[in-house]
Amino acid sequence: MGKSASFTCTACGVSHRKWSGQCEACGAWNTIVEEAPLSTGPKSKSLGANRGAALNLTDLSDSEPPPPRTHSTIAELDRVLGGGLVPASAILVGGDPGIGKSTLLLQAAARFAAQGLSTVYISGEEAGAQVRMRAARLGLSDAPVKLATATSLRDILTTLDTTAPDLVIIDSIQTMWIDTIDSAPGSVAQVRAVAHELTTFAKRKGTAVVLVGHVTKEGQIAGPRVVEHMVDTVLYFEGERGHQFRILRSVKNRFGPADEIGVFEMTGRGLAEVANPSALFLSGRGDPTPGSVVFAGIEGTRPLLVELQALVAPTPHAQPRRAVVGWDSARLAMILAVLEARCGIPFTGLDVYLNVAGGIRISEPAADLAVAAALLSAREDASLPAEAVIFGEISLSGALRPVAQTENRLKEAKKLGFTSAIVPSGGKPGATGGLALREFGDLTAFTGEIFGAG
Repeated sequence: MGKSASFTCTACGVSHRKWSGQCEACGAWNTIVEEAPLSTGPKSKSLGANRGAALNLTDLSDSEPPPPRTHSTIAELDRVLGGGLVPASAILVGGDPGIGKSTLLLQAAARFAAQGLSTVYISGEEAGAQVRMRAARLGLSDAPVKLATATSLRDILTTLDTTAPDLVIIDSIQTMWIDTIDSAPGSVAQVRAVAHELTTFAKRKGTAVVLVGHVTKEGQIAGPRVVEHMVDTVLYFEGERGHQFRILRSVKNRFGPADEIGVFEMTGRGLAEVANPSALFLSGRGDPTPGSVVFAGIEGTRPLLVELQALVAPTPHAQPRRAVVGWDSARLAMILAVLEARCGIPFTGLDVYLNVAGGIRISEPAADLAVAAALLSAREDASLPAEAVIFGEISLSGALRPVAQTENRLKEAKKLGFTSAIVPSGGKPGATGGLALREFGDLTAFTGEIFGAG
């Protein structure tokens, strides 16, 4: 008796014993499909009886030369890629529609082609005339990049097998489709199958493949999460429409550090790299105002100084508002709770607004103390010294914890003209970076000395 078929939800990946119209795990409709078993032959024909090729087992001490890399000459892009483009790598670039993904990749394609890589740009969203218009606006009309517009993966792979390019850019994966999958382009099954075929092609032919993907309203790349596991590198292109800054963030990289960022500025001639983002993010700062503090953070391997802005105002509503831009709203709720429970500073009946200037998003806990300082500065209507930077993690007990790379944070602050820093005590001895330090062991001591509160 052969193996029974299995049924899997293409939306969440949960297995089911039988088909049904709705997945009980995620609630999606018409997403359960039948999957063929791994082996459909008789039980006597097991994998052990039908032997394959023996694997070459090596020791952990065996060393291989690092993969060769090609630099794009766009320093911010090379930084995020881990030092350049690796052959046979699969890269997934996600971002909101209209954020600048196609512009960045067209510029990158022209730079890689100028370095001698045969480059193919395949667009499934725009006509060839539209891509040429963008290239003309960017001054790239003479770049040696081959262009095609197609959505059929069978036609695309046939062309790529013939031309054997060094780099292929697919814009975007949600528009591609395979004729063996009975579903619409952009569906979970189509996206998963297309990603698998293109990743396999990259490894088989030694071609670097860049896949463009749109993101959902939750900020995740649309499609199954298994796509992110298939590829070697996952990059997110972030930014606010009202700001000219764009952040290219690495969240996965098999050939370099994760959580690295590259900073770009949107201009009339395309995206321009920003060599010193800290200076640019702080360029609009004026005189000290209540609710404004400077946080010395670390993004990947790069120290980054940004301005945190807070506003605290009485509310006429029974439920006060908590609005956050560029930071975790759950983390803000925790800071407010610690301030009330450990320091006796209530925010009941007060609306709280928190913003990270410049359109950048911060995720590290080292911003806790800077957020608390901004909130207290806005609440007490007291400005902090303009020449001071702040960083530190706050625990639920109200204690302040030292953070990593303190010296790099302080050196970046010193380079930009800051003279003092407010930090947790117990950090690395001697890591002053040339700044005068004010150290505190807990949040109560900080609020009492800096603001006279608590």
